Amino acid sequence: MLPWSAELAGRLDHHVVDSSVLRGNPLGDPHERPLMVYVPPGYDSEPDRRYPALYVLLGYTGHVAMWMNRTPFRQPYPELADAMFAAGDAPPAIVVYVDAWTALGGSQYLDSPGTGRYHTYLRDEIVPYVDEHYRTIPDRDHRAITGKSSGGYGAMVTAMLAPDVFGALATHAGDALFDVSYRPGFPALARRLRDMYDGSYETFLRDFRGRVAGTKQGDLELLEAYGYAAAYSAEPDGAVRVPFDHTGAVVPEVWRRWIDRDPVTMAAQPQYAEALRSMRAIWVDAGSRDEYFLDLGAVAFRQAILAAGVPEERIFFELFDAGHGGIEYRYPLALAWLARRLT
Repeated sequence: MLPWSAELAGRLDHHVVDSSVLRGNPLGDPHERPLMVYVPPGYDSEPDRRYPALYVLLGYTGHVAMWMNRTPFRQPYPELADAMFAAGDAPPAIVVYVDAWTALGGSQYLDSPGTGRYHTYLRDEIVPYVDEHYRTIPDRDHRAITGKSSGGYGAMVTAMLAPDVFGALATHAGDALFDVSYRPGFPALARRLRDMYDGSYETFLRDFRGRVAGTKQGDLELLEAYGYAAAYSAEPDGAVRVPFDHTGAVVPEVWRRWIDRDPVTMAAQPQYAEALRSMRAIWVDAGSRDEYFLDLGAVAFRQAILAAGVPEERIFFELFDAGHGGIEYRYPLALAWLARRLT
């Protein structure tokens, strides 16, 4: 195992996309965004061949440069995917690595007055850009979306919101079953806000932005909850409403807005159930020791899509022995499974 970058059998292109829908976004984040597009071995030597496209979404705090991060004795995902295609373990496909980072750590791949129009950015700008610049098969039946954690959440909801664009999905430990995965953490967040920031998110954000991130206990947890609130429960003027009060109890009208964005809840709605039934393939997995109980979210989402009428033969489901992190070795398995079903 090389401790540094390996040579790819395919090609990984780096682009910058000038997004019109992200211009003037509420957080002042860049509207020029990096995009990485991988083409498989043989792409350049077969100029008439077209390929399915697989879109990959990052988890919370993720940005595309992090795909090349290398941990000891393991390879980053783009290299694992390349090795899979090079070995012929999957039909060749184009793989698109999407950036939707924000100053709050992420966007949940939704349109929100608190963060910006990241669903529209993906659907109406990134997909057409890739179809224009690469030899994709430009229809929803040859296009899938995948991701882990918040990226898995993005894969689930994007497929439901845009079934005309994506015809298959894979979610690895995706955010779901919010009552179990999110809600139990609210009392600890309320206590931390009380003890360190006079109960004020404004005070926390001002302090956080004025120092090195991660240098105080609870930085990530507090920012993460606020980032989710910016995606799920921002007011039309961009004001962010968090779903718990100073006691850690939920604020019912705000929490309802979060629950309405829970993939498990969405799957029960007629329009989203119809979208799920149109999917050619749905991969759902999670580590059985997931620290955020997203294995239980995976179980609940599988139950929800079966109840929505998705045939069981179109679903792959597995709970494997792992926690939430360090599961990048699972991603190529889903990539290959999807590529076979889109070819």
